[in-house]
Amino acid sequence: MKQATKDSQLVQDYINGNEKAIEVLINRHNARLTGFIYSKVGDRELTEDIFQDTFMKVIRTLKRGAYNEEGKFLPWVMRIAHNLIIDHFRKSNRMPMFEGSDVFSVFSLMGDERLNVEKRIIKEQIETDLTKLIKKLPEDQQEVLEMRLYKDMSFKEISENTGVSINTALGRMRYALINLRKLVEANSIVLTD
Repeated sequence: MKQATKDSQLVQDYINGNEKAIEVLINRHNARLTGFIYSKVGDRELTEDIFQDTFMKVIRTLKRGAYNEEGKFLPWVMRIAHNLIIDHFRKSNRMPMFEGSDVFSVFSLMGDERLNVEKRIIKEQIETDLTKLIKKLPEDQQEVLEMRLYKDMSFKEISENTGVSINTALGRMRYALINLRKLVEANSIVLTD
């Protein structure tokens, strides 16, 4: 098999019974996946275990015929690894505790650059979940929330950028947080351990 063979073709070859194809895929993505896992867990042995578990899950999914990522093999594998890393920390009871369920505490957590590995993984999951929920807010609330939290703009800057008064910008932020809390509860997203 030549190196130029696309991941999607190798996946198809493996599904069709060519056992060598999975070897090529594992070798091709070994360094990237190992680096990704190691950056999260910081332990060589654990990295190797999670790497193997990831590909066992990949193989089982492919054999079941449940793979349908259409040419997005590596991101799919990385997602599996990411979930296994989260599972590992949950099982080892090393999940960080979040005090209360105040939305502000979650967002202040996101800004902390000194988080340890476990907290960083949880932070990424919460960020992903919250980003999806923010997209469900009314556009004006979404805009203020994103400017404040992701662009770190002051309410004066938000006011200037949106053409509304500072009080209106503050009001939109307040309603955005109230609505976001309702969405978090409605979607059963757990912000505490």
